[in-house]
Amino acid sequence: MADLARLNDRSAVQAALDEFDRLGRDAFLAKYGFGKARTYFVENPKTGTLCDSKAIVGAAFGFLSSAGIPLENADFSGGDATVAERLRGLGFHVHSGSDRPGSNVQPWSPHELAVIVADYLSMLTLELNGQAYTKAERRRRLKSQLDDRSEASIEFKHCNISAVMIELGYPYVTGYQPRSNVQGALYEAVERQLHRFSALDEAAIAAVQRPVLPNDTIEIDFEGVLKQPPQKRNINQVREPAPSYHRRATRRDYLERETMNRSLGSAGELFALKFEKWRLLSLGLKSLSEKVEHVSSTQGDGLGFDILSFEPDGKERFVEVKTTSFGQTTPFFISSNEAAFAREKGEQFRLYRLYDFRKAPSLFELPGAIENHCLLDPCTYKAQFL
Repeated sequence: MADLARLNDRSAVQAALDEFDRLGRDAFLAKYGFGKARTYFVENPKTGTLCDSKAIVGAAFGFLSSAGIPLENADFSGGDATVAERLRGLGFHVHSGSDRPGSNVQPWSPHELAVIVADYLSMLTLELNGQAYTKAERRRRLKSQLDDRSEASIEFKHCNISAVMIELGYPYVTGYQPRSNVQGALYEAVERQLHRFSALDEAAIAAVQRPVLPNDTIEIDFEGVLKQPPQKRNINQVREPAPSYHRRATRRDYLERETMNRSLGSAGELFALKFEKWRLLSLGLKSLSEKVEHVSSTQGDGLGFDILSFEPDGKERFVEVKTTSFGQTTPFFISSNEAAFAREKGEQFRLYRLYDFRKAPSLFELPGAIENHCLLDPCTYKAQFL
């Protein structure tokens, strides 16, 4: 079977999408020998046309170079884990379900945005209060209030709302990973409703300020705790322009407030300390594990890292810990001192990002300079008199 990872050029896919629009669906499928898709359709970001995803990927191989050869239908498998995943990885929006192939996706109306935003904010309030709900059931109920939207389209819009919530300093609904190609009108729809959701404000404040009590009586199973970091977004991804203004009255910075929860930060550092000792012990390096030091406790904060640990060869590893109760892609705050220390130490530095800390603690690590992995937003300045 063909390796779809070789399709790493977004412009090749765009060329195939443009040809689909130029020839029409039937002629395009006939030219490349593909049947009509039943489930997955990729959206042309230039025109909004929905195109048969497997046929587009096959044709795109022919645009990879001047000597490119299109894939045939039998050369690879279609589906969410293959074709759809590759297209999403290149920054394209993949639809599934009842959206019509060869047609244009209609923008969400103000009424639709109001309905789906209200549903999202209600889910987030329930989640922050620890109350149960069923996403699938809510999507089905929501579908009847919208203009012939598929469940996949509804789920994607929920992910767009997550991106807006993150920008406004709110946590997001678990499972709806932020997707940043957001309608400008969606920002306004979210802001309008946030003013009326006092229950969400109360729930968010309570969630970020809730203390964490370390429980040393529970044995932690560190197998499976370490995860892969979030996938980098494609810098060529087509996005709708955000509104031209940036001063948002509804921004509450609940995520920044969470960083002031000292009990959460301390609990996260202790968790990472135990993880480091376990990591070395599992490698048979007991003597090194006994030297791991919680330096932010023993020497004081401000060193640029929290834990002094070691590599298997005895080389020092400097670990800075950032902890959140929320999801994997929740932004974190880092000082200029910490960022400079990470650049100075290079591969000896590790940022441990702990997430879902209250439910099922997991972590991923970012080695070296933070800007190699994240966009650093200089949100605070120190003002000195001239």
